[in-house]
Amino acid sequence: MYNIGYDLGSSSVKVSIVCSKTGKNIHTLNEPSDEMEIISTKKDWAEQDPECWWKHICNGTKKIIQESKIKNNQIISIGISYQMHGLVIIDKYGNSLRNSIIWCDSRAVKIGDKAFHDLGTEKCSENILNSPGNFTASKLKWVRENEPEIYKKIYKFMLPGDFIAFKMTDKVNTTRNGLSEGILWDYKENKLAEWLLDYYKIDVSLTPDIVENFTNQGNTTSKSAKETGLPLGIPVTYRAGDQPNNALSLNVLKDGEVAATGGTSGVVYAVTNRLKSKESTRINHFAHVNYSKDNQLVGKLLCINGAGIMYKWLKKNTPATSYEKMNNLANKISIGSNGLVIIPFGNGSERMLNNKNIGTHFLNLNLNIHSKNHLFRASLEAIAFSFVYGIEIMKNDGTKIKVIKAGNDNLFKSDIFSNTVSTLINHNIEIYNTTGSIGAARASGLVDGSYNKIGNFLSKNNHIKTYKPSTQNKEYIKAYKNWKKELKTLINK
Repeated sequence: MYNIGYDLGSSSVKVSIVCSKTGKNIHTLNEPSDEMEIISTKKDWAEQDPECWWKHICNGTKKIIQESKIKNNQIISIGISYQMHGLVIIDKYGNSLRNSIIWCDSRAVKIGDKAFHDLGTEKCSENILNSPGNFTASKLKWVRENEPEIYKKIYKFMLPGDFIAFKMTDKVNTTRNGLSEGILWDYKENKLAEWLLDYYKIDVSLTPDIVENFTNQGNTTSKSAKETGLPLGIPVTYRAGDQPNNALSLNVLKDGEVAATGGTSGVVYAVTNRLKSKESTRINHFAHVNYSKDNQLVGKLLCINGAGIMYKWLKKNTPATSYEKMNNLANKISIGSNGLVIIPFGNGSERMLNNKNIGTHFLNLNLNIHSKNHLFRASLEAIAFSFVYGIEIMKNDGTKIKVIKAGNDNLFKSDIFSNTVSTLINHNIEIYNTTGSIGAARASGLVDGSYNKIGNFLSKNNHIKTYKPSTQNKEYIKAYKNWKKELKTLINK
């Protein structure tokens, strides 16, 4: 028998089918083959059509069943991972009332900042472990203020993964994890933060019912079975935001374990049982997938907007044919890129820089000695340095680090990037060949709470390599100090 998992990103939907017994990945694909559209009608806005997500879920499901050559009646459960912090709103007929305001949309920043000031930093830091910030609750407040006619029609608000589960099952529900991603979970009271909704003048009844993370959250309907090709009546048994799910995919479930990702943006996600933070505006805190009243594990998440997008930009604007070729050319250059420094923060405001938008900078460029190879190395080093800078913030906030794990994709495929991070933070980085959709598929079989199975699946099927800190670290430290000096100059301008 088999489990199916989905990972709804902003660029595509990943779909995986795994063997229920062994956790072995049978097949994985992306849908669509090109990137999904992000609608941006105003500066710093980012929206997507939820029905477009569903279309790609349906197409990807039919395609993976056909390509994997398994019978659809052998699929017994569904797991869903999804882009965090987005807002989907539906009417009483289940129709989405507007495009989803997705994670990278910045329109609600001022709303969240005002709430943080009005409600008090102590109240927010102790109860919701975050500033209300630019998250789902603040986005819903923006709709109430700016689109009152739409707001009047709202039956329920959802996160993106809740919407996909709704389309599968016709059940409107969410999880504590999901509410925490929207900054709507009160950890101190262990319930919905109704006081925040009251402050925003949002009707509490718009909140979906809450279900447990690893449980039957609804079964496929005849309509969804027909549209996806899945069997009728199989359950959705797991749902989590992409970063908590990525951590679960890597068996990061205990205090001191850290998961990292390096895609368009970069993320460091550390699991902790410490529900205190001095950095509630720079570091975010979300209920982890195995959070409970008696086991209050949260993920401390540090996001770096300007990460892989820097390397992607170089690929697009230089005569490089692939990231592999760029990595090979970068390897010809010594540590420190002969003094060339790149500041990679060109993808909007950076939370870890206190929401400053300092942009991308090429510094100390010498037209006589620097080539595209230097640009490639300096870019990888810059993104690695930004990860190290973020990890230093997390350590200063009391984060324990025992082990760091990452998937074998995007930036972590680069030896330069991984060796630089490992050496400067002085920790091993374990690399695994797994993805969010594989993790979601595996997690859908954990309805009995047997999390140890994830570790067994991972060790048997997926370990690739381990990067260890270099003992010859002098040049790494010198280059990082030089980068940090240039960054501080820009921050203080």
